[in-house]
Amino acid sequence: MALREIVFLPEPILRRKAKPVTKFDKDLQTLIDDMIETMREAPGVGLAAPQVNIPQQLAVIEYAEGDDEEENEDAPPKPKKLFVIINPEITRASEEKVMGVEGCLSIPGLIGEVERHEAIQVKALNRHGNPVKFKLDGWMARIFQHEIDHLNGVLFTDRATQVWKPSEDDQTELD
Repeated sequence: MALREIVFLPEPILRRKAKPVTKFDKDLQTLIDDMIETMREAPGVGLAAPQVNIPQQLAVIEYAEGDDEEENEDAPPKPKKLFVIINPEITRASEEKVMGVEGCLSIPGLIGEVERHEAIQVKALNRHGNPVKFKLDGWMARIFQHEIDHLNGVLFTDRATQVWKPSEDDQTELD
């Protein structure tokens, strides 16, 4: 495994729609492993292939449900779930939308308030090319929407109602 270089705005690949993945070969498995390592090192909760200069419909997401909630500090941390989504598609979205603060590894130094669907359903392929479906809500739904936007050339700043430089008091998960 190797760390990949994360590209930043105004890199043109961030504004292009990524191509579907068609070959599930050793090179793809290496890319997935590299992206997971890069996301963890950054650190972030998600990383889309265009962010490492690869124009493919692939994203990795790792998040523990409840990370965003205030909990007993003595409680053990919840285990993180790792998702690899290839050629993802949002098949259903709730009418209810919620505002939330987002950041992005490709847009360092800025965060913004973004309205997203509270709940979504996603169909995709896993790292082996097998179909998978997810019913998501809350922050997990937000992360998936953010990563799928990346695959379509859309950045959180395109959807944000306001964008600002965070202070030390601002806590947000970065994709």
